[in-house]
Amino acid sequence: MFVDKAKIYVKGGDGGNGIVAFRREKYVPDGGPSGGDGGDGGNVIFEVDPGLKSLVDFKYNVHIKAERGAHGEGSKKHGRSGKDRIVRVPPGTVVKDAQTEKNICDLVFDGDQYTVAKGGRGGRGNARFATANNKAPKFSEEGKLGEEQWLILELKVIAEVGLIGFPNVGKSTLLSRVSKAEPKVADYHFTTINPNLGVVDLDEGKRFIVADIPGLIEGAHKGKGLGDRFLKHIERTKILVHVLDISGVEGRDPIEDFYAINEELVGYNQTVANKPQIIAANKVDLGEVAHNNLEGLKEQLKSDSNFSDIKIFPISAVTGEGLENLLYFVADKIEELPDIEPEESEYEKEEENLITEQEADEVLYTLDKDGTTKESIKTIRIEKQNDLFIVKNYELEDIVQRVDVFTKEGQEYFQEKADQLELEKTLRKYGIKEGDTVKIGDFEFIYQE
Repeated sequence: MFVDKAKIYVKGGDGGNGIVAFRREKYVPDGGPSGGDGGDGGNVIFEVDPGLKSLVDFKYNVHIKAERGAHGEGSKKHGRSGKDRIVRVPPGTVVKDAQTEKNICDLVFDGDQYTVAKGGRGGRGNARFATANNKAPKFSEEGKLGEEQWLILELKVIAEVGLIGFPNVGKSTLLSRVSKAEPKVADYHFTTINPNLGVVDLDEGKRFIVADIPGLIEGAHKGKGLGDRFLKHIERTKILVHVLDISGVEGRDPIEDFYAINEELVGYNQTVANKPQIIAANKVDLGEVAHNNLEGLKEQLKSDSNFSDIKIFPISAVTGEGLENLLYFVADKIEELPDIEPEESEYEKEEENLITEQEADEVLYTLDKDGTTKESIKTIRIEKQNDLFIVKNYELEDIVQRVDVFTKEGQEYFQEKADQLELEKTLRKYGIKEGDTVKIGDFEFIYQE
């Protein structure tokens, strides 16, 4: 089964919890804090496997999760980090955010990797919070939750050459003739309903991949037939070989067919329409009508400034006539053209402004695509809704999520950080008064002077 689109859910492993523990050893009175840190959660990582040709595995495996980190233990023993989940994908897989439909990454080359869901950082044990003023802290941090999101996967096949043309003009026969591919070939339309790939090997080490693109008919770019589903597979190609039935045995006009297919390319994507084209005038072995149609096609394109430079190769996919000239010309043309670059991530520019872990202080543990920038780590933003004051600050939100602020020591730790960030001073600027409600993340409290 060929599947070129899938929707999946991915989740990084949650970080393990830090614990509260104290040394309890014989002859060691008043042992200090010894709670270990939790382990980091595992990441979900996509990796290109050139042996895969379809996204069919994701039809049955929709939910993908990495392992969570183990909890800390006493004697300052840290929890084991969760194992990464390596997910194999075929070359040409484009990963998109299902909610925004923005490109996250484009995985093209063998071994390419991208972390699509980062694991949460493990929480710190109480041994980490010992200070000169508090030598026996009785609180720890919970592990941070792993990233989670729904993704759209789209497969765009990797091939230097795309075979385009109406159904039943001989594309599949041509592919089977010039490569070891074995596409389904029959004398009826829409024999090919999935893209077929074949490798062409020539002398002098010349080698290229050809994709037979199915379903191109008039209205394809609007969804008629199968075209809108498969037109995307042309985007990766360097060059298009436009196969025309020059014989006219089915009553088709090769000139009309040529213009009709090009209109579909323009309707789909101007970049695709501008790709270099070569015409393979197929079925030239079927008599005088074929030769007359060939001459008519040459004259028409010669007079059309938009297509006057297109090379036309008369061929017969059945007998092999003209194929050698066509293939060597295509191979030389491919070498002249630049490689197709992977699609740019639409998050890359956003991530340029995100902080690194080294730049953040000890509370900030993970790099998220949530607008956490260098400017916002220490900045407090207040949203006022009547007598409710919503505080936006990464550090404080992280603390209330991971530290039990309902304990005396948890409250003291939170208050210490709030004082460092001048939270109360900022709230007063916004006109807070006694009895108003302050909300930080999911934590709410009543303000008292």
